[in-house]
Amino acid sequence: MSLTTAFAADRIAPPKSEIVVPDEVRSELQDGLKELRAAIDQADNSTKKNPELNNLLPDLEIYFKAVDWALRYDEFYKTSEFVVAAELLVTGKERAAQLASGVAPWTELTGLVVRGYRSRVDGSVQPYGLVIPDTWRKETAQQFRLDVWLHGRDDTLTELKFIDQHQRNRGEFTPANTFVLHAYGRYCNAFKFAGETDVFEAMEHARSQYPIDDSRLAIRGFSMGGGGCWHLAAHYPGVWAVAAPGAGFSESAEYLGKLKKEPFPPSWEQSLWELYNATDAALNFFNLPVVAYNGDQDKQKQAADMMQSAMLEDGLYLTRVTGQNVGHKYTPAAKAELSEKIDAIVAVGKDEVPVKVKFETVTLRYPQSHWVRLETLDEHWKTARVDAELLPNDKVAVRVTNVAAFSLVFAAGDCPLNAIGSVQVDINGQIVTANGPMSDRSWQGRFEKQNGTWKSVEQFAGGLKKRPELQGPIDDAWFDSFIMVEPGAEGFHSETDAWVKRELDWMQTNWRGTFRGDAPVKSATAITDKDIANHHLVLWGDPKSNPLIAKILRELPLEWTADKVMLKGGEADAKQNVPVMVFPNPLNPKKYVVINSGFTFRAFGSNADQTPKLPDYAIIDVTKPATGVAPGGVVTAGFFDEEWR
Repeated sequence: MSLTTAFAADRIAPPKSEIVVPDEVRSELQDGLKELRAAIDQADNSTKKNPELNNLLPDLEIYFKAVDWALRYDEFYKTSEFVVAAELLVTGKERAAQLASGVAPWTELTGLVVRGYRSRVDGSVQPYGLVIPDTWRKETAQQFRLDVWLHGRDDTLTELKFIDQHQRNRGEFTPANTFVLHAYGRYCNAFKFAGETDVFEAMEHARSQYPIDDSRLAIRGFSMGGGGCWHLAAHYPGVWAVAAPGAGFSESAEYLGKLKKEPFPPSWEQSLWELYNATDAALNFFNLPVVAYNGDQDKQKQAADMMQSAMLEDGLYLTRVTGQNVGHKYTPAAKAELSEKIDAIVAVGKDEVPVKVKFETVTLRYPQSHWVRLETLDEHWKTARVDAELLPNDKVAVRVTNVAAFSLVFAAGDCPLNAIGSVQVDINGQIVTANGPMSDRSWQGRFEKQNGTWKSVEQFAGGLKKRPELQGPIDDAWFDSFIMVEPGAEGFHSETDAWVKRELDWMQTNWRGTFRGDAPVKSATAITDKDIANHHLVLWGDPKSNPLIAKILRELPLEWTADKVMLKGGEADAKQNVPVMVFPNPLNPKKYVVINSGFTFRAFGSNADQTPKLPDYAIIDVTKPATGVAPGGVVTAGFFDEEWR
């Protein structure tokens, strides 16, 4: 297989459409897009002095994007979608005219409403659907329950289809007096990476627009959405009042049969399954009620089977509702039973300050449950565990494993400890005295292990360390804002230059297809101090072709000349090998620098297989074909230690 063939073949999504758009339809839709673009620009100009209204532009732009992308990228999958596109243009123009006149009546509607926001990840506009209860009025002071619903897999779920669905369909569950948020999740990635960020950005936007009760948040979903629900519940246990996953998957190895026959995936890929495995965070359901569902004839009952076993190892018993004589869907009886249980739990609300917190994680991407936050680990990709308890007489007991530093964090009004005097914290049997809460009943106790002894500290030790949201692997960069920095000149070798160009093109094409945004791209000379302060930088090329790589090279654990590439003890000929890696940016250690890599899964198969395929660093042989595991042949790969060494 040639390199060209390999790179052409591993396009991820969406599937190629067989629908041909008639010339007259294309012409009409293009004319409609021009009219909508002009109307949006007019609304923008009319509201520039009113930020509250101007911030509503994404509510218009989602309609433009839905039709524009369907036309531009041949993403019509039914001829009936031509009519849908025309209808969306009409709705977009109606909203634009209203906004230009200084009103936004769709923000006061009940029932089915589609909203939009601009993502910090790549600047794209993203839609989400809402079911707004009839009891809500814009002037009401009442706070409402919010259910977040995660949809199942649909390879043709473009923005066009998603918006149309949520202007017509209320969904599986619409509890009384409840806002239901239908997350797009950036298409069909099982709510991972930018898809995960989408869920929280959509929630953040909805909470800025409507009176949402943060103590009554439910996370729900079915099929692929059930897999997303298991993940977001297990890894964010302090956010939700209850989780209700339906079917789906809860881990990768068993679900995909990855370890049933050789060749087995490389060790780093097996470690990286744990980024999304809910089974490896089963203890976290100690503080989060969960009710699982599956049909008794559904193969995806395996998800709840695996979670039931994993939870039982920690002494937790999983509540399950089973649809009788049915496969991959809900039954009316099961829906009624689920609703009764979920409604009862949400009515009580989330315990904001539980007396006991039990939490486990293998990565600081997911560092917190309720009032316990892990700050540094002894070693990533091994289980870190904390058992914390509030005791009488202003004492706290904490038992930790594989933890080097942690915080106990209480917001204003939340800390139940006495505001006078100090707090005694028993950490693994060692008594540590810390300053007590502030007068507003907030408290943040910081504790760090120094030479084997736990200390109360005002600030954690500085220096380069893996910290929450700055701990790798490469794919961790796709959770937050990034800029691709393209090479501006010829590099050391034509072979590696050609590979860099193909990989950069691959990332741009597949980011758009898989994560539904345009990956921001700038030249190295155009990068500003503001860019460095606010974004991860994804640097493409080599020290000769990209001046930013040359500028920071001495600060990286990387030696790279025209002759050789040396990284973490691995050495290769620079004529046919390139390094890929993630590292704290030497120009701003609060952000990443990524070298020569886009997201690392390369095949659109099962959503359970959309996991990182490369760790913190690797050397890639560009003469080898791309696979589902890597963009070429892996010469060496691994993780940096906790101090990024």
